Amino acid sequence: MSRVGTNTSDHSATEQVFRETALQHLNGLYSYAMTLARNRAEAEDLVQETYLRAMSAFERLRPESNLKSWLFTILRNIYLNQLRDGLSKSRVVAMDEPAARPREFEDESSKDPFFVYLTKAKQADIKDAIERLPQAYREVIVLREFEDLSYEEIAQILDCPCGTVMSRLSRARERLKQMLQHWRVVTSETAHEAGE
Repeated sequence: MSRVGTNTSDHSATEQVFRETALQHLNGLYSYAMTLARNRAEAEDLVQETYLRAMSAFERLRPESNLKSWLFTILRNIYLNQLRDGLSKSRVVAMDEPAARPREFEDESSKDPFFVYLTKAKQADIKDAIERLPQAYREVIVLREFEDLSYEEIAQILDCPCGTVMSRLSRARERLKQMLQHWRVVTSETAHEAGE
């Protein structure tokens, strides 16, 4: 959980700490912006506007505040204001880049072309399934499963009760399970053919 204190006498040092700490959340904010906007350029604009607004208001951030949650709330509010004002562009799904995370380990199955194909196909199906969820469900899945935010933090960002977050998350997971049910069959068949 990121927290930034702003009660120091050295304003420029505090601002530098804030900038460095806030930039740690850049990838997460961009992912969330893509979830909301479904358009690369619009997502980039949302993140940029989020950082501009956060920089102009960071002095008002209380030292005990959760910076990550605050930034996600700013981003969502900017998006909702743009929707209300009719500034949101047309919806285009653009999530074709794979995650750029280094592998912690590599086993022999990762060199098998069929395994690589299945992994990529499964990842594509998961992305597609998440994209097909209603926005309220898509938001909670991304914030909980990809950004690892607590129920309370998500409730704060979405400005709704914690119970609503939990029920949306449960419904979203159930829908994803139904949409991805065919992978249980493929995984079982593959394991059977491999003699497991």
